[in-house]
Amino acid sequence: MTTGLYKFFGFLAFGFALVGFLLPVLPGTPFLLLSAWCFARSSEKWHQWLLSSQLFGPIIREWEANKCISLRTKVVSISTMLLVGGTSAYFTINSPWLLALVYSLMLAGAAAVLSIKTCPKTSPNGR
Repeated sequence: MTTGLYKFFGFLAFGFALVGFLLPVLPGTPFLLLSAWCFARSSEKWHQWLLSSQLFGPIIREWEANKCISLRTKVVSISTMLLVGGTSAYFTINSPWLLALVYSLMLAGAAAVLSIKTCPKTSPNGR
C-alpha cells in the first residue's frame, strides 16, 4: 500500500514538475526532486528512468549525492519564472486579485528554490 502511494505521489510530483518546466509560473525543480524521492521509495524502474534522463538526471544525481542544486539551475528557474511568467501574467490577467495570486505563487516558488542549498563550484565551468 505504501509503495503504491509513493508511486502515485511520484507521478503527481513529476506532473507538477513538467507543468513547472513548461509554464514558468511554477518552479519545476522542487517537484522533480520530490518525484525522484518518491520513486526511490516505490519504483526502481522509474527512479532509474529519471536518473538516466539527460534533462533531469544531473539535477537529481547532484541532489541525491550532495543535497544541493547548481547555481545555474536556480538562476534559470527563477529568472524564467519571473521574466516569462511575470510578463505573461501581467499582459494576460485583468483581475488585480488574480494577478496578485499569481505573483504570490511565483514568489512562493522562488522562495522554495532559494531555500535549497546551492552546490559549490567544483570546476572552472561550474559543474
